[in-house]
Amino acid sequence: MRPHDPLGATGAPAQPDLNLLRTFLAVYRSGSFTAAAQLLGLSQPTVTTQIRSLERQTGRELFERLPRGAAPTAIADELAARVAGPLDALAEATGHGPRESRAEPVHLAGPAELLSTRALPALVPLVTEGVRLRVTTGLTEPLLDELRAGRHDLVIATTRPRGRTLSAVPLADEEFVLVAAPAWAGRVARRPAADVPAALHDIPLIAYAEDLPIMRRYWRHVFGRRLNCRAAVSVPDLRAVLALVTAGAGFSVLPRYLCAGALASGALVLLDTPEDAPINTGFLVQRPGTSDNPHVTLVRDRLLEAGRTW
Repeated sequence: MRPHDPLGATGAPAQPDLNLLRTFLAVYRSGSFTAAAQLLGLSQPTVTTQIRSLERQTGRELFERLPRGAAPTAIADELAARVAGPLDALAEATGHGPRESRAEPVHLAGPAELLSTRALPALVPLVTEGVRLRVTTGLTEPLLDELRAGRHDLVIATTRPRGRTLSAVPLADEEFVLVAAPAWAGRVARRPAADVPAALHDIPLIAYAEDLPIMRRYWRHVFGRRLNCRAAVSVPDLRAVLALVTAGAGFSVLPRYLCAGALASGALVLLDTPEDAPINTGFLVQRPGTSDNPHVTLVRDRLLEAGRTW
């Protein structure tokens, strides 16, 4: 047998059956034994048994078992590359592949702020043409776990998914800006950038979360120091943070897309204009495997097109 011949195609006595290969591909694409079981309509122990059987037949370990999922080995990558196309073609030929007639609702998930201000408005033309959407908001990691389990078709993620089992495409970059209402601007006007943190020390800080992840990243990236402040208000919705800061409650760091209107109108002002502002790339992540819903492709392509202008 040649090295790295996972199927045993050069003379192994046993050939894996199609059910084992289908189960393997479901685990590979979903990144989880549990998610694969849900996608296949099997029990999780059945999936585990089938993967162990395939590993015994091939004489290779296909997945590294992790606390949250299963990571494919290099052997699994090679096997998936060899069997995915034929298995997908067989599924479609036998009536289990994509069918143009199945235009079910598209399940889209992501951050509430980006969905409400950018993604959903961009999808209005599709909605008027008959595309139905079911939208879920939340944090990236839980949404990606739900995507692997088959609860969503597409997820807008604030970070690139770990591993190689999800298809992630860059969607848009968001720039973070330090802002406050004009009433507070005088505290930092005409000060050197290095003096801005000290000038803001006595101004209430309005944050997305108690541990200040966005604020801390800005401080490290722009000022090269740790942020030593506590939030006056923390609220897990950047739209609420924007409303509070616009009303004069204090200062915050926000994505530019979210506060662009307030900056243009003068309701907010920039407290700092660094040459290298912090930027975060968002990704559009697709549900594993082939989809039999043609509207998923329509929504994906529309979002990727619109994301170029965000």
